[in-house]
Amino acid sequence: MPENTAPIPAPAPKRGSALESGPGGEPAGPPPAVRAQLLATEHWSLLASRSTTQSEVLTRISMFLTLTSAGLVSLALVGQATGFTGLFPVYELSVLGFVTLVGVLTQVRVMNVGIEDLMYVIAMNRIRAGYVSLDPGLAPYLMSSPHDDRSGSEQTYFFFRNRRHVSQFLGSSMVFIAAVNAALAGLLTAAAAGTLAAPVPVTVGLGAVAAVAYLAVALVRSGRRYFGLWTRYSPRFPTPPQG
Repeated sequence: MPENTAPIPAPAPKRGSALESGPGGEPAGPPPAVRAQLLATEHWSLLASRSTTQSEVLTRISMFLTLTSAGLVSLALVGQATGFTGLFPVYELSVLGFVTLVGVLTQVRVMNVGIEDLMYVIAMNRIRAGYVSLDPGLAPYLMSSPHDDRSGSEQTYFFFRNRRHVSQFLGSSMVFIAAVNAALAGLLTAAAAGTLAAPVPVTVGLGAVAAVAYLAVALVRSGRRYFGLWTRYSPRFPTPPQG
């Protein structure tokens, strides 16, 4: 007997499921409770990733500061043992060069984490926009912003004051690492000048210029990267105009 090749009819979608047809015959979305659960799951995932990233960069900063302290102490001990003569200049340049290199790599990581953290904040702001769309009555209870633009990110980072306040910028990890690296760059430059038997005023001047130049370049580059990000980014839930 020939096989029965008639197609098996698909089961009818259950009432309230994601497969239920909405207006126009298009699949309707899940019920609000399921949507809220999906948003909350993504929210917790972002929080966990953000926490892990922050913990990793703080560990990197601690390792760098420990290495810097150990390097400077070793220079003092070796200098006392050798009378700051012989091969001490070579050792000095090697230690300062290595510590400065690690500092630059740490600074790059701190800047990358800063951009990643901004990404997490913007993503969570979008999720809050989803919460508000499900229940507009939640908006007065949110101190973090439901808007994924620059103004919204500033509100989420700092609830009670404008994010552009200078203390927020000067107290950031990026400025801290840049200042430490600037000091190391100045020491390395001065050590190199001293090795070449440059006069003391020239040695001190070159070290100061190198430190200031490094700090200025680091801050300008970080600022250009931050503001350049906003010029390329298009928010989906911008902050409504005031007034």
